Amino acid sequence: METGSGQDTEVAAAEPVWTGLPPGLLRMRRMLLVVWLGLIAVGLGVLLGLLCGPAWAALALLPVALIVWGWVLIGRNWRSWRYAERADDLLISRGVLWREETVVPYGRMQLVEVTSGPVERHFGLASVQLHTAAAATDATIPGLDPAEAERLRDRLTELGEARSAGL
Repeated sequence: METGSGQDTEVAAAEPVWTGLPPGLLRMRRMLLVVWLGLIAVGLGVLLGLLCGPAWAALALLPVALIVWGWVLIGRNWRSWRYAERADDLLISRGVLWREETVVPYGRMQLVEVTSGPVERHFGLASVQLHTAAAATDATIPGLDPAEAERLRDRLTELGEARSAGL
């Protein structure tokens, strides 16, 4: 009565184990959205109130509406990002309407960088940038914890060196 059980285990083993991005990236992007559009809303409201009258100052509610809309979109975009380490390659998947999945073979990696700008450092985040021989397959994993970014860089570099040794 074990028909197909061997195939089921093979299919389950071939399925990649996806890792999502940490919530720090979501917090950072939402904070930037609120700060920038909030400043625009306040500046626009004060400017229109002084120059055109209080009725025109209501136009400052447009950036506030954009904050609400952007809040939702940033959450959806953040949830769409994920990556998976497989035996021979790294998968990066992203996108809400247009899903994009990038496959980067370990043997094709030429450089793996960990970068962190001032805003990312403030939020305790780092990005991993993968460079390959083909410019079209360069890939980035944003918003990782610095320890995870370094672990991933070291692992990918090690795997890349091992896979490219035969080239």
